[in-house]
Amino acid sequence: MTQVPISDDSIRLGQFLKLADLADSGAHARALLEDGAVTVNGEDETRRGRQLVRGDVVEVDLPTGYKEATVG
Repeated sequence: MTQVPISDDSIRLGQFLKLADLADSGAHARALLEDGAVTVNGEDETRRGRQLVRGDVVEVDLPTGYKEATVG
């Protein structure tokens, strides 16, 4: 699992998806969330603005398989 460092105490999920290379763009992040392909700490998530903090685990179901990243 990849740990992605953040500079602040929290980050929005949409921004984190791009930062962690789990989404190519904001539109791609929105599409992944709308399709139900994103989980945070094992729970389905559809809110692009959800605040993530260090230790949160984000998993995305991509056509190439599952990818995970931890907020660092």
